[in-house]
Amino acid sequence: MRDLKFGIAGYGKMGKIRANSINDSEGTELVCLFDKDQENIESEVYLCSSYKQLLDSDIDGVFISTYVDAAADYVLRALKSGKHVFCEKPPSLTKNQLLEINEFQSDSNLILKYGFNHRFHYSVMEAKKLIQKGTMGKLLWMRGVYGKAGSLDFKENWRNYKKYAGGGILMDQGIHMLDLFRFFAEEEFFCRASYLDTVFWEIENEDNAFVILESESGIVSSLHSTANQWKHKFLLELTFEKGYITLDGILSSTGSYAPEKLIYGYRDQEDIEKSMGRPLETTSVFEVDNSWVYELNEFVTAIRGDEIRNGTLNDALQIMNLIEDIYATNLRR
Repeated sequence: MRDLKFGIAGYGKMGKIRANSINDSEGTELVCLFDKDQENIESEVYLCSSYKQLLDSDIDGVFISTYVDAAADYVLRALKSGKHVFCEKPPSLTKNQLLEINEFQSDSNLILKYGFNHRFHYSVMEAKKLIQKGTMGKLLWMRGVYGKAGSLDFKENWRNYKKYAGGGILMDQGIHMLDLFRFFAEEEFFCRASYLDTVFWEIENEDNAFVILESESGIVSSLHSTANQWKHKFLLELTFEKGYITLDGILSSTGSYAPEKLIYGYRDQEDIEKSMGRPLETTSVFEVDNSWVYELNEFVTAIRGDEIRNGTLNDALQIMNLIEDIYATNLRR
């Protein structure tokens, strides 16, 4: 079986991560790159002078790691050129930008996958397995906090300009937590209330998003996505009829959200008379992050005949629908 050949459009942080995954995996080969800032690229693979030249290259698929404003256009152009596509999140500036892709893709046998990477972390995968066992009972509510401190150049970062990113910290980081809400509940959500504002940073987009959601069956979930969390934090709590699951921390390239832990317990595993509210807990700590490899593997196996289960076009459409609902509900308007 021959190696699959790939090109990458956009060679920033995420483009480099995808390049490393391709180079480190068997059966895949990185052939070419394109980035508008060609002068700062250091790579042994061929540098294309335009996106068109990349699409005209002898490749099977394209990884799109551009600014959000170019993502939908680049995806559609790649599909129309006969290439399989992997696109980073956020998938587009608006949901409407995805509708033309959806129309084309409905008659296509090409693979399109979006990068909702958190689904491939060990803590998330193990939590999903635990839920699927059914021992926790019905899911009642979820509470998520995802916060970062910004950066030294945060005010100048492209993610903070609407024309490049579409939205602020909700789009950039909160989108992962929204996807995990959908992933664990296996339901769609709508926004009950939201408050998005620029609290600290002097930027165009919001640096805080407080969101209350409700699912189709009544699962209430809250999210706080912030760029003012001076000690980085990832926390997702799920409460069920018979127990609870907590995801505390997540492994990342910076290591600032580590350690990555899965904690769970059951209501009946407590001494009601002596320790009400303190059930026995099981804690697993994960020290290796193979999420990038697992995500790439799903894309590769789909090209070879399997199917996309995570990061589908429908996932992208539903997430953008929810995000637009959240912005429309904003009490700060």
